[in-house]
Amino acid sequence: MNSDPRVNRYTGEAACDSIETARAAIAAYPDFERHGFGRWATVLRATGEVVGMTGLKVLEDWQGEVDLGYRFLPEYWGQGLATEASRASLQYGFEVIGLKRVIGLVMPENVASIRVLEKVGMQYEESVRYDGDPAELYAIDPIRFQRRDPS
Repeated sequence: MNSDPRVNRYTGEAACDSIETARAAIAAYPDFERHGFGRWATVLRATGEVVGMTGLKVLEDWQGEVDLGYRFLPEYWGQGLATEASRASLQYGFEVIGLKRVIGLVMPENVASIRVLEKVGMQYEESVRYDGDPAELYAIDPIRFQRRDPS
């Protein structure tokens, strides 16, 4: 997935150059051990096919804020998967983990991701810089999540 330039266009990350590099990155992913949660594979119920990733991540370099993130193979864009998986991730974060706030950082030109954040109830807070790039910061708390518009 991360070898596709369309997927990485708005991530600020370099493309993954091999399966071995991807396996090493996954093996070194510390979030579950360190925090008890992280990004998960997103799997289609009907087929069991992995089509992306979605989940929560502690941003150590961002005052420990918890970020909602998602990434999908291009052939699955526009099907509502990011919204559905993001809602499930937020529900888990608030109801199981007990988080008090979750943020979403998105490049200003990534209109589709901004729409996902808005659909799950996140509100724009401010323009920031993340990893040296301009970003829009959206946020939600458990009360707003419970009251969100489900559309």
